[in-house]
Amino acid sequence: MAEQGDEGAEGLESVPDPVESKTSIPPAVVPVGGDAASAGRRPRWLVPVIVAVVSVIVVVAGLVGWRVVENRRHDAALDSCNRAVKALQGKTGPARMAGYREAAGVNAGQVKDAGTVLAMARSVKNAEGLRQPTIRCEASMSTGGLNAQAGQAGRLDGKYAAVAKAAGAVLASRDAKTLEDARTALNAKKEEASKLLADSDGKVADKATRDGLQQAIDQAGQVKGDAAKAYQDAANALQAAIDQVNASVQAKSQADQQAAEQAAQAQAAQRQAQRTAPSYGGGRNGYTPTYRPSANKGGGSGSSPAAGQGGGGGGSAPSTQNSGGFNLQDYPNLWNQMQQGHEGPAIDNQGNCVADCYGWTGSN
Repeated sequence: MAEQGDEGAEGLESVPDPVESKTSIPPAVVPVGGDAASAGRRPRWLVPVIVAVVSVIVVVAGLVGWRVVENRRHDAALDSCNRAVKALQGKTGPARMAGYREAAGVNAGQVKDAGTVLAMARSVKNAEGLRQPTIRCEASMSTGGLNAQAGQAGRLDGKYAAVAKAAGAVLASRDAKTLEDARTALNAKKEEASKLLADSDGKVADKATRDGLQQAIDQAGQVKGDAAKAYQDAANALQAAIDQVNASVQAKSQADQQAAEQAAQAQAAQRQAQRTAPSYGGGRNGYTPTYRPSANKGGGSGSSPAAGQGGGGGGSAPSTQNSGGFNLQDYPNLWNQMQQGHEGPAIDNQGNCVADCYGWTGSN
């Protein structure tokens, strides 16, 4: 250090003395680390201004950054809400809701598995009924509002997913039972049709109806597949053919019955005509002879008129059979006796007594 002090002293001694001038200028104060010119051009207020400007820039930049971030969050929330609502609409569209309501209306007796109906009822209750959701996502909504709507749409989407699954199970079980019932009904109808075809042989008014029934039976035997409607249509065709055959059988039965009644009436009329006695216009005062044998009052023999002799009445013997069971045309003597009021035995043309023969000896 002594050496450094000596060197400093020697330096000071080597500095020349300042040249004195007529005008003396006071020495300028030179700041440490700078020169006099730069110190004179920097005002004191510059630093605070710079600090303030920087602060404003920082604040503005922060606000702009926050706004950018917030816009991005809002856009993301809007996009998420739209996607959630779109997914929900896919499960709650008009066609899907109609299917849910159809499944909800199916009862346990219409399905093969009654458990599907119970599961459907539970899913509908969990979804708080089958109502069309009204969730909307609008750009004017806040980010929080959009997130809330998206969350609600997501929850409903899960509930209606369960409803859709349960509804599908119900409808599938119903269709399976419908197909099974259609097949059973068609088999029963084929048996009925075959029996009717055999029983109606010779009993129909129109044989074409039986041909149609046979054709319907053949077509029903060709039905295959899982379409219940095909089996139902075949059963309906069989029923129509059965109805036609039954109608033809009934028509023939009625025709046969009418023919039998007409034949019976004709026979009855014929028998009635045979039993009924005729009426005659000949003789005195339109006399209608009805001969009834009476007891012989006299014991003597009376002479019988000769054949062909007429009495006082002069009428001709009728040719119709009377109620006594003989033909008066064959007994002119009897006819004359009745017209003349004679009593006694009635003698025919051969001399035989046919009535009132009591006491008759056979002589003329």
